[in-house]
Amino acid sequence: MSSSSTPRLSAGMLAAFATLYFVWGTTYLAIAVVIREIPPFISGGIRFLLAGSAMYVWLRWRGPKPLANVDIKMAALAGVLLSGLGNGLVVWSQQGIPSGIAALIVTAVPIIVLLLDWAFFSKRAPSRQALLGTTIAVIGVVAIVTHTRSLSGNAHPLFLLALLVSTVGWSFGTLIQKRAVQPGTVLSFTCAQMLFGGLFQLAMSVVDREWGGWDPSAVTWSSVSALAYLIVFGSILSLNCYLWLLTKVAAPKVATYALVNPVVALILGAWLLNERLTPLAITAAALVLVGVALVLFQDLLKPSRLRSFVTRRSSTAVARGE
Repeated sequence: MSSSSTPRLSAGMLAAFATLYFVWGTTYLAIAVVIREIPPFISGGIRFLLAGSAMYVWLRWRGPKPLANVDIKMAALAGVLLSGLGNGLVVWSQQGIPSGIAALIVTAVPIIVLLLDWAFFSKRAPSRQALLGTTIAVIGVVAIVTHTRSLSGNAHPLFLLALLVSTVGWSFGTLIQKRAVQPGTVLSFTCAQMLFGGLFQLAMSVVDREWGGWDPSAVTWSSVSALAYLIVFGSILSLNCYLWLLTKVAAPKVATYALVNPVVALILGAWLLNERLTPLAITAAALVLVGVALVLFQDLLKPSRLRSFVTRRSSTAVARGE
């Protein structure tokens, strides 16, 4: 079945969506805990290299050539864009931006995916409803970026820029990965892209001079536990769900995870990390979520869909003698 169609959601698809919705929402909290004691790019490099290596060992146990059918060049590109830039810059930016606000800005990913898909991939123009949703969501993101100082204290503009670059990188990586992977190579492709992403983040840790000021002996059990959670649930489990869904469902639909992630992250950040949850953050969150919902669910309000729904209801009523 084509990924551009609207397939019936199976139990497996629903479970994969639920994993993305909630697990990736909790990873912002885990990242905030990790980077207290482990520098951002070092933690990201360790995370994805260990996750990719564990997957490779498992795949090698299942067969002699686990990466034989993987387009290595595309896996490398997707790894740099997704696990490298997309994740790495999000983690790096959380040094100066609260986890909930970071998650909220990343909510713009579905909109960027929609626009990039229109411009460079499917060439399908968005509907008026999608454009309206884009405008509303952009207003919300601009409000967050403009007033981040009041939400988080002294946020350096470089952290905001890095976060915005990460959303573009992740969006490009999503579309490239969707085009490159085949249903039978999901696990192998995910393994390869995580390895390349981990290597990229380790290279960035050298550029950022993180190793010179880091004392591994000062790392506590809480950071190790949070990093383990990111490796197992945030990487191995969730990235495989993400890539598998991309082979089954249109990319903007898969990106619906961004509807729930910021809500989870904002609540956990305020509850466990004492991050400020201001009226501005709540208002901006509402704007972003409404805008993204309009983009992602644009098909539901098409006249043809409404007529089909009314016709089915009428036919059912007639059959029942109502």
